[in-house]
Amino acid sequence: MEDISVLPASGFDRKKRTGSELADFFREVRGRHRGERFTFLCIGTDRSTGDALGPLVGSRLVEYGLSNVVGTLQYPCDADNLEKRTSEIPQGHIIIAIDACLGSSGSVGLYLVSGQPLIPAQSVGGSLPAVGHYSVAAVVNVNGPKPYWTLQMTSLYQVMKMAEEIACSITDGFKSDDLVENMVG
Repeated sequence: MEDISVLPASGFDRKKRTGSELADFFREVRGRHRGERFTFLCIGTDRSTGDALGPLVGSRLVEYGLSNVVGTLQYPCDADNLEKRTSEIPQGHIIIAIDACLGSSGSVGLYLVSGQPLIPAQSVGGSLPAVGHYSVAAVVNVNGPKPYWTLQMTSLYQVMKMAEEIACSITDGFKSDDLVENMVG
C-alpha cells in the first residue's frame, strides 16, 4: 500500500462539522480527485455500542450500492485486523477513513473531518497505525477516565443516527452520473 501519511492536498485542516455539513466535505474530496477511485475504510467493531459506528456506516454504504467499502457489521475492520485489511486496498485508491471517537461534551454529535490520516483507538489510548488520506471521526460520547466503559455505554440511538448521517452524506457528496464508474472496480 502507498504511504498514506502524505497528505493529498494542503489547506484541508481538521474541522468540526455538523451532520448537515458532511456532504460538502465529501463533495470537496471528490472534486479534488476527479476520475480517481475511492475506498471507504470504516473502522470499529460490532461488539461495542460506541465503536460500532464504522461497521454501521460500512453496512449502509454497501446497502446503497458502493462496492469499495472495507469494514461492515458482517466483516468489521477492527484493531485485530486493521493492518491486514488496509494492505488489501488496491494501490492508487483514495482512502477515506471513518471511525468513532470520544471528545468534549460540546462536540458530541459533531464530526471532525480532515485531509489527514485518522489514528484509530487514539481516544482510548490505543496505538494503531494512521490510516487514510482523508478522515471522519464521529464524536459519539464524552471522553472521560474510563474510555472503554464509555464506548460500551454509548447510546445506540446516537451511534445509529450519526452512522446514517455519514452514509447519506457520502452518497450525496459522491452523487453523479459517474458515481458507479468511480466507486467500483
